[in-house]
Amino acid sequence: MTDDSFEELLSFVETELQFATSHYNDSYLDRRVSSRMRRTGSDSYEEYLSVLRDDPDEQEALLEAMSINVTGFFRNPDVWAGIAGVLETLSDENRNVNVWSAACADGREPYSLSMLAHDVDGIDESRVDVLGTDISEPALETARDGVYEESRTVDMDDQLSFLDDYTRYVDRDDRTYRIEDDIQDLVSFERHDLINDDPKSGFDLVVCRNLFIYIDNEYKRSMLEVIAESLRPNGYLVIGKAETIPPTLKSAFSVHDARLRIYQRDDGSR
Repeated sequence: MTDDSFEELLSFVETELQFATSHYNDSYLDRRVSSRMRRTGSDSYEEYLSVLRDDPDEQEALLEAMSINVTGFFRNPDVWAGIAGVLETLSDENRNVNVWSAACADGREPYSLSMLAHDVDGIDESRVDVLGTDISEPALETARDGVYEESRTVDMDDQLSFLDDYTRYVDRDDRTYRIEDDIQDLVSFERHDLINDDPKSGFDLVVCRNLFIYIDNEYKRSMLEVIAESLRPNGYLVIGKAETIPPTLKSAFSVHDARLRIYQRDDGSR
């Protein structure tokens, strides 16, 4: 397996399947491609590319594999305590609060935001709207259904224990967790690609966690610029605890809480 054959494979995915492989770390892409190679019994990049060219189902399977779908309810509870504080501050301003959960995978993060808005006394949930976006249509289908099956490796009861009584918001039947209608009512979903699509506008809070660790440094700036343009002045951004804002974007964002990776968009960032 040569570098040239791997690059030829990535070029096909980028140009023919419209997935921006050039923005992602090669190590991340190689892990996802290798997984599909094992599934198809391909022994080389060249052999797998031949399969990929001729099989639309495998094309879809690879795109789904490349979509970053690691998620959970209330990941990193200390960060969620910080997000609750941000939502309380925004709610105190007595206006609608627009929240964007970018790269939301199967929707557990936007539903966590909705549950938080309902659960915290200082937040007026009737003024909160949450948008969840992702590039994966299958993930968005799961998100819209709002039904999650617990596996041996995922303890959803433990994830939801961030709340004192999550059964107010989630109907549990053995290993099946169904999001209640009033939680779903605050959340909408649509497809959006932070790499290729236009910025949005008017958001008070953007939560985009654990995406940038997979992105090459040279492309992080353009993606964060999309987020900055989507935020109102002084709006908040939450990224993953292992992620940082590149130095070239320090003028666009100021630090609100360095430990929790919560930033604010400066007035003059546009």
